Amino acid sequence: MERRAPSPRVPRARVPSCPAGRSVPSDPGPSLPHPGSRRHTGKMAATAALPAEWIKNWEKAGKSEFLQLCRTLSENKSHDNMGFRDIQQALYELAYHVVRGNLKHDQASNVLGDVIEFREDMPSILADVFCILDIETSCLEEKSKRDHFTQLVLACLYLVSDTVLKERLDPETLESLGLIKQSQQFNQKSVKIKTKLFYKQQKFNLLREENEGYAKLIAELGQDLSGNITSDLILENIKSLIGCFNLDPNRVLDIILEVYECRPEYDDFFVPLIESYMYMCEPQTLCHILGFKFKFYQDPSGETPSSLYRVAAVLLQHNLIDLEDLYVHLLPGDNAIIEEHKREIVEAKQIVRKLTMVVLSSEKTEEKEKEKEKEEEKTEKPPDNQKLGLLEALLKIGDWQHAQSIMDQMPPFYATSHKPIAIALCQLVHVTIEPLYRRVGVPKGAKGSPIPSLPNKRAPKQADSFEDLRKEVFNMLCYLGPHLSHDPILFAKVVRLGKAFMKEFQSDGSKQEDKEKMEILFSCLLSITDQVLLPSLSLMDCNACMSEELWGMFKTFPYQYRYRLYGQWKNETYNSHPLLVKVKAQTIDRAKYIMKRLTKENVKPSGRQIGKLSHSNPTILFDYILSQIQKYDNLITPVVDSLKYLTSLNYDVLAYCIIEALANPEKERMKHDDTTISSWLQSLASFCGAVFRKYPIELAGLLQYVANQLKAGKSFDLLILKEVVQKMAGIEITEEMTMEQLEAMTGGEQLKAEGGYFGQIRNTKKSSQRLKDALLDHDLALPLCLLMAQQRNGVIFQEGGEKHLKLVGKLYDQCHDTLVQFGGFLASNLSTEDYIKRVPSIDVLCNEFHTPHDAAFFLSRPMYAHHISSKYDELKKAEKGNKQQHKVHKYITSCELVMAPVHDAVISLHLPKVWDDISPQFYATFWSLTMYDLAVPHSSYDREVNKLKVQMKAIDDNQEMPPNKKKKEKERCTALQDKLLEEEKKQLEHVQRVLQRLKLEKDNWLLAKSTKNETITKFLQLCIFPRCIFSAIDAVYCAHFVELVHQQKTPNFSTLLCYDRVFSDIIYTVASCTENEASRYGRFLCCMLETVTRWHSDRVIYEKECGNYPGFLTILRATGFDGGNKADQLDYENFRHVVHKWHYKLTKASVHCLETGEYTHIRNILIVLTKILPWYPKVLNLGQALERRVHKICQEEKEKRPDLYALAMGYSGQLKSRKPYMVPENEFHHKDPPARNAVAATVQNGPGGAGMPTSLSINTAKLEESTAEETDKLKEKSQGAVKVINKAVNATPKVTTSNGNSASNSKIIKEKDDKEKGGKEKDKEKKEKTPAATPETKALGKDGKDKPKEERANKDDKAREIKEKTPKSDKEKEKAKKEEKTSKEEKMKTVVTNVDSKSAAEKEREKEPSRERDVAKDMKSKENAKGGEKMPVAGSLKSPVPRSETSESEREQKRRKVDTHSSPSHSSTVKDNLSELKDSSAKHYINHTTPTLSKSKEREVDKKDLDKSRERSREREKKDEKDRKDRKRDHSNSDREVPQDSTKRRKEENGTTGSSKHSKSESPSDSPRSNEKEKEKNKSKSSGKEKGDSIKAEKLEKSSSGSKKESRHDKEKTEKKEKRDSTGGKEEKKHHKSSDKHR
Repeated sequence: MERRAPSPRVPRARVPSCPAGRSVPSDPGPSLPHPGSRRHTGKMAATAALPAEWIKNWEKAGKSEFLQLCRTLSENKSHDNMGFRDIQQALYELAYHVVRGNLKHDQASNVLGDVIEFREDMPSILADVFCILDIETSCLEEKSKRDHFTQLVLACLYLVSDTVLKERLDPETLESLGLIKQSQQFNQKSVKIKTKLFYKQQKFNLLREENEGYAKLIAELGQDLSGNITSDLILENIKSLIGCFNLDPNRVLDIILEVYECRPEYDDFFVPLIESYMYMCEPQTLCHILGFKFKFYQDPSGETPSSLYRVAAVLLQHNLIDLEDLYVHLLPGDNAIIEEHKREIVEAKQIVRKLTMVVLSSEKTEEKEKEKEKEEEKTEKPPDNQKLGLLEALLKIGDWQHAQSIMDQMPPFYATSHKPIAIALCQLVHVTIEPLYRRVGVPKGAKGSPIPSLPNKRAPKQADSFEDLRKEVFNMLCYLGPHLSHDPILFAKVVRLGKAFMKEFQSDGSKQEDKEKMEILFSCLLSITDQVLLPSLSLMDCNACMSEELWGMFKTFPYQYRYRLYGQWKNETYNSHPLLVKVKAQTIDRAKYIMKRLTKENVKPSGRQIGKLSHSNPTILFDYILSQIQKYDNLITPVVDSLKYLTSLNYDVLAYCIIEALANPEKERMKHDDTTISSWLQSLASFCGAVFRKYPIELAGLLQYVANQLKAGKSFDLLILKEVVQKMAGIEITEEMTMEQLEAMTGGEQLKAEGGYFGQIRNTKKSSQRLKDALLDHDLALPLCLLMAQQRNGVIFQEGGEKHLKLVGKLYDQCHDTLVQFGGFLASNLSTEDYIKRVPSIDVLCNEFHTPHDAAFFLSRPMYAHHISSKYDELKKAEKGNKQQHKVHKYITSCELVMAPVHDAVISLHLPKVWDDISPQFYATFWSLTMYDLAVPHSSYDREVNKLKVQMKAIDDNQEMPPNKKKKEKERCTALQDKLLEEEKKQLEHVQRVLQRLKLEKDNWLLAKSTKNETITKFLQLCIFPRCIFSAIDAVYCAHFVELVHQQKTPNFSTLLCYDRVFSDIIYTVASCTENEASRYGRFLCCMLETVTRWHSDRVIYEKECGNYPGFLTILRATGFDGGNKADQLDYENFRHVVHKWHYKLTKASVHCLETGEYTHIRNILIVLTKILPWYPKVLNLGQALERRVHKICQEEKEKRPDLYALAMGYSGQLKSRKPYMVPENEFHHKDPPARNAVAATVQNGPGGAGMPTSLSINTAKLEESTAEETDKLKEKSQGAVKVINKAVNATPKVTTSNGNSASNSKIIKEKDDKEKGGKEKDKEKKEKTPAATPETKALGKDGKDKPKEERANKDDKAREIKEKTPKSDKEKEKAKKEEKTSKEEKMKTVVTNVDSKSAAEKEREKEPSRERDVAKDMKSKENAKGGEKMPVAGSLKSPVPRSETSESEREQKRRKVDTHSSPSHSSTVKDNLSELKDSSAKHYINHTTPTLSKSKEREVDKKDLDKSRERSREREKKDEKDRKDRKRDHSNSDREVPQDSTKRRKEENGTTGSSKHSKSESPSDSPRSNEKEKEKNKSKSSGKEKGDSIKAEKLEKSSSGSKKESRHDKEKTEKKEKRDSTGGKEEKKHHKSSDKHR
């Protein structure tokens, strides 16, 4: 029987291959060589079929070959199976040939007779072959083959015994062979035998058993076992009893088990007894008996006794039974358990659904629920779960292996969700960790109660090291899962072990192998925390101690791991178990309940409830609270206050939840309008700041999150950093600071805290220390600064692509403000060493980290200050000289030591050319100082000290305050007062030292290797402008610094030029600011205006502070300064004209910005105007112009852009309130200045005047005179119009045309210029000139759009008219010329240069399209008519000599010509406009009218003028219309070009562009005003005016700095000329008189 299994299998597998092998007789492959030639290996034989040749030549060779093959195969016994199979195959093949009829059965039987002797088992092999063939042939339909098979078997019957064949062959075959009579009978017989063998039970006859035997057996087992009775002894007795009393051995075994159940303490006796008893029984018996026992208790009401579980457990532990065998006897089945688990999950989800649903409770539903509860109570008691009972018993005796395999059969945590099992497993863990816990886990001073080990030797080994924990304990804990919550003590022990492990893990000094082991252990610990500790905490009932205990371990983890754990806990753990699902729902439900009732009034009770809830389920609770805060920001304060009952772990979880809420990808960071940051983000940021300040929460994660967002190019989240720094460090960044606060911010730290901030910033010491520590510990201080500095531009160029401009501005401001705030925090909180260690040098910051220069210096500045003060202290200690001079000397030495490397470093920041004008020392000094270094805010200190005095008085007067509190408060105030006074004294000394240092440095500051103008450009471009918009204090600093440089009498610094450039073209600067930058720029302008207004207000102040200073020199070429020459200084009255011009320029720029319709322009200019309101507008008519424009904005924007409307309304109101302080223009400055000083006004068209406003061009004129070399440098540096001018100067030194208008000069100059200038420059100039015109035309002309066009057209007409009038003007000019010549011929060259520059300006004009060309032609023709008289005038414009008057007047006349062209009064279209103009100008410019004029006269004169002008202009009208059209085109083109050039122009403000612009553009805008004035003046002065005219013009020009007044005067002149023609001599006389008066 044994061999039966393999025998049929092998041949059957070969069946398909055999015939195939045989069917290819031609194949030589399988044919075997001669039998004697080799030994066959198994492999070869396997492939060898019986070759067809053998069968054909059977008698000759085949038979012997076959015998040889069989012999070899049977000898090859070493290949056990292989040989056996090969013989089978050979025999099979032979038999198969017989079946197919290829061989006769007797031949085969003969050979088989020989083969049978080769092996002992050959008959069996042959029987197997027959068996296979029997199956195969019985399936075949061909009867012949079956017959052949039967004959073969019959022939071989003598070889195989009948019994073997009966075993192997089918009953039918056996019947056909005659081995049995009937197959049916045979089958029946075999069934009977099998039944008898396998199913009949041989029972003892119970009647033969004797009860006495059982009684004796029980007595034997129940005796006292404490003596020396052994189980062997008892076993012998039991055997005797069985034999004697015929006891059933199975019943005996059952009784032994029963007794063992009752006497569980005798394990050592019963286990060996049962073991030895079992040697006599079948192995399954014990298991069956136990199974029957369990079966007995499986009724619904039955309860399996724990003793039975214990016995089964012990037997399992001693391997007396197999778990698999016993497991099948236990109920319920595994399927039932799985079903129950699923049902629990579904129920949990239903409960959740009920809790989250909004149920409107009605009586019916309540009744239904009650019924359901009753039903549930009925089915409450589940049937006994025997598997769990056995599991508990196994755990109690410490059989962990079997327990584990039972738990593996069940769903996860199903077993431990039953409390007894969880407790049993916890107990087992207690025992296992006891030795290790006693060694490392017990806290100092705690005794604890030791836990005895299990008496059981087979229990798991106790842990003595952390490595042992990994083997068993961690595994046990994983099976426990959330149900560790049943044993808080074990929870605490595990956590303490974790803490001890972390201590060891973090201490260095272990070997590499140990480290690897520790790493593995650490990851196991993290898994345990995730899968066991945190879920268990969720199921504990608000156990704050456990939470704190857990934090003890958690705080040793890096925050990345902690947050990972919290994330798993919050988002995954709660879904893993039905109990946790329920807990989550209940927590949310409770959180909703509390949050609904939370108010400021009930913070304490609500806080306690929140605390309770948070101990166990912080993630769920905080998630809900944060979702509420994001919706309702008024919850922030009460929530923050209510969080005071949280544990440290909960605070940490809160930090994680905040970050997760911030990073929520589903939330939009912008509101739907895409222009503002979402309110949820703002609320969260505000909450962050408050909560991190108030509670000790770790900041690292939040800070790293912000840094990561910045790395990713996202700046929204800077809002969080801003709030955190503001709340924690008390450093506020707001643009709404009052000037008092700003002033306080320039003092020391104490003054800043007291008077600098809005909020009451107290007690930030601890919180700012925490913030500092977080930044330093995680190396985030510098990276955050650098990321913010880089992100400022990132906001615009990367982030801001599709975003609304308003939002981009907001983000930029937020980024910048946060940088300033954060930098301020670092500067005031980091120690010198920390700061210096972290901030690299300035060149590294800029060149390697690509930090913008302003930000780089901002970060480095505190470092320099720290450095210098520490060096200074060192030097003071070294030598103890107390003299002030010694101290100053030491201070200067320490400055040099610290700043020298900085001077070297800054050189790499800019091109070498830059350092031709300003020295690296000056650059570094400017950027490294702060307001603290320049001035002491005495008034602020006084203000704060007085406040404290008032406070102290109030404390004294307060009767209710207890005396001890009074004392305390007074002490506090006194201490604060002393601190402030001390700080003031310290700052005063410091400022004096700094000023001494600057005095020494100043001579090397400005090198002015090119020109003063260029120097100012560089100074503004690289120093003032970048810094004045950096922060509010920096804005104030910039203004002070300019004043300081002036006061120090710094060589080569032209104060006049500097102020002029600042006030002249503010349009571009304003337009390119963000909202906050505009505010800071406004502050800067305000401070600059304050200084200017102070000088303007009083001649004494002016003479004292400016009169003899090099900054107010009007000759710009002079490099040295000798204060002797008063003539070269700008006198007080001219300065007032200049200031008026600046005010006018500001008005023009403001009106232009307001008229653009651009959101940014309007918003920014309104912000700037609001900031400069204290000092501007001072002149009534300018104020009125502004007021009208702002009023218009209010009307236009009311519905469209409410934020602009609000700004405009605010400004409008403030402006009205300032009206009483405004003065008429003639009070602001004398409109007709003394002749000698006409110079100042004339400056405008001068060469240098281009980028600068007119009055300054005085300076530039002289500047330009300097030398040819200088001009060359200038050319290189300034790409703008300056080049033209300089070249013009060099080219035509002797030509003294006025304004370059005489044909010859202008031509020469044109040619030269054209050659020298590239086409690009021409374009630039064109662009620059024309744009300026457009704003102004828009700005002050009432007739808006129509005027510019008409005015342009009219220029030509006027020009022509002027020609006609020339004779008289010539006379005037001659007189003027004579005066000039007599006074100063030496200065002719200056004149020339001016002329040239003027002509250059004109050239530029000419380069403009046809309009300008025509204008120029007209001018030339006029000049020719008037003769060369005008030439000197031009030059004199800039020279401060009488001569200048005439030249200036000429220039002015030219200008007038240009202006008159544009003034509508002379063109044919004038009629229509005139009346409007009169009205408007009368209204707006009342101040300008001279009191002598009467309206009737005005009208007469006007009529005369009009008649003449009409006659002359009619002829030209036709031509002019064409010109007009051309001009319109050009004008529109130039308009378009403005924006591109704006920035260039700001940089290239070297001097020419501005003035040309002004000369051309101002007139149109002013035309209304000038027309009126002309009329008025004409009436009063008549045509005889002409002589005085030029002089007057000069004066006027000075006063209005070439803008309003120029145009006015120009027009006046033209009108005067007309009057001359018409009225003749009388009027001339009158004119002379009036002009004399004016003089």
